Amino acid sequence: MTPINSSTVFPLAGYDRLCFLKNVINHPQITIGDYTYYDDFDTVENFQKNVRYLFDFSQDHLKIGKFCMIASGVEFIMNGANHLSKAVSAYPFAIFGDDWSNAMEGKSYPTKGDTIIGNDVWIGYRATILPGVTIGDGAIIGSLAVVSRDVPPYTIVGGNPAQLIRKRFDDITIARLLETSWWDWPQEKITKYARYLTGDVNSFLNALKEDSETI
Repeated sequence: MTPINSSTVFPLAGYDRLCFLKNVINHPQITIGDYTYYDDFDTVENFQKNVRYLFDFSQDHLKIGKFCMIASGVEFIMNGANHLSKAVSAYPFAIFGDDWSNAMEGKSYPTKGDTIIGNDVWIGYRATILPGVTIGDGAIIGSLAVVSRDVPPYTIVGGNPAQLIRKRFDDITIARLLETSWWDWPQEKITKYARYLTGDVNSFLNALKEDSETI
């Protein structure tokens, strides 16, 4: 079997709406891990268009891990969308010409930091991720969700604003899964365990344990 090349743009033969994102995005403030894919009903170029308000002066970054699954219409709202909500006026006077150029002297627009998406995260159709959010490894974001707060690893959230639906596994199992960090394994090892990765979590963890005991 031919190994899957993470440098391939369109990994599915004859299907050009699903791409490995890191090979089509070229932006200094966007980082994407291996095998993370984006699937769009129209064109894969929509992904970067849907990273909204990402300006160089805001200096924030969108960081997405490995093996993530991002559905059509997902939007990331970055810190360039923020306004002065605690000031007398939220209006951005300073960006409109010389007369108001001193409006922001000694001040800065609010920022909530980088937006960080972990590994093996599934983001459903038309979900929206707001600035500064961290989504943990293995999380699932429901379709049309608006995520305004951090999402713990292996947690399912949905709604507007996104709320906890349930954890995918118990806390002990989640800790064991995070410890494996399988997304950082070499491809040969991932291939070896692929049938376990798509199956029962206990079978996966038991297989790992048995292999470690035989070494």
